Amino acid sequence: MPNPIRVVVTGAAGQIAYSLLYPVSNGDVFGKDQPLDLVLLDIAPMMGTLEGVVMELQDCALPLLHSVIPCCDPDVAFKGADAAMLVGAMPRREGMERADLLKANAKIFDTQGKSIDQHANKNIKIVVVGNPANTNALICSKSAPSIPKQNFTCLTRLDQNRAAAQIALRAKTTADKVKNCIIWGNHSSTQYPDVNHGTCDGKPIREVIKDDNWLNNEFLTTVQKRGAAVIAARKLSSAMSAAKAVCDHMRDWWHGTKDGEWVSMGVPSDGSYGIPEGLIYSHPVKINPDKTYSIVQGLKIDDFSRGKMDATAKELTDERDSAFSFLQN
Repeated sequence: MPNPIRVVVTGAAGQIAYSLLYPVSNGDVFGKDQPLDLVLLDIAPMMGTLEGVVMELQDCALPLLHSVIPCCDPDVAFKGADAAMLVGAMPRREGMERADLLKANAKIFDTQGKSIDQHANKNIKIVVVGNPANTNALICSKSAPSIPKQNFTCLTRLDQNRAAAQIALRAKTTADKVKNCIIWGNHSSTQYPDVNHGTCDGKPIREVIKDDNWLNNEFLTTVQKRGAAVIAARKLSSAMSAAKAVCDHMRDWWHGTKDGEWVSMGVPSDGSYGIPEGLIYSHPVKINPDKTYSIVQGLKIDDFSRGKMDATAKELTDERDSAFSFLQN
């Protein structure tokens, strides 16, 4: 067997991590022959809860789990880390303005970025899950200048999975038959789920669905507002589906995508499709077996899509400017 890799999960005492830690530790993400040193990071008041999580992981008796290390110090957590799933973030509470959320999380991800910069493996692969995920990933990257920018990503695979599920339900098929749906932009209600380049059962999605009005309206808003709908129904945010999406994101990044298929990831824009360079913006990407990825090029963008893509870019630009102003003050 290869040597263990060191994997960090933040917010490790929370509900998303509770659904995430078993598949990660069982080899569903990094491979069935890849041992892990699993580091669980959370804030000091959660250490008691985290001890219970550690006990459960031990009781799973997983052969790939070389060690489990709970801690509340980012400098300890990120030492020698090869991969990180940054799940923990300040949640938005009742009466809280978005600016308040940006301000609180700017400090958290600035601190974590500095620890990553000083202590992590320089090839570390990072997916930010805690919201606002795109901007948190950008802050973390800016605070870790020695780590390649392309190694900081954010989670929009959940949105892609939601989109594929809605198409599959409408087409009366299964979600695995839906390929190359794109999530453009921010992991927020301005995101643009784009079906124009995707297929369902091997045929163009629009030909299968035969309802452009639904695809351009109800489908979009269902995907954009799905997180809020889950909260309204279960009184808690998405956990099982978010954890599954994190596993999908990191598994594909670690092992590569299939020929002819791409996945949506929030990645640093290189200016493709007119998106301002440097924003962490969700694009369709292809991933190579060596863990490098590239933005899919040459897709035709119609006027409807252009407007949606620009609107979510504008939101991200405003978020970036607000967050950076908080760090400077």
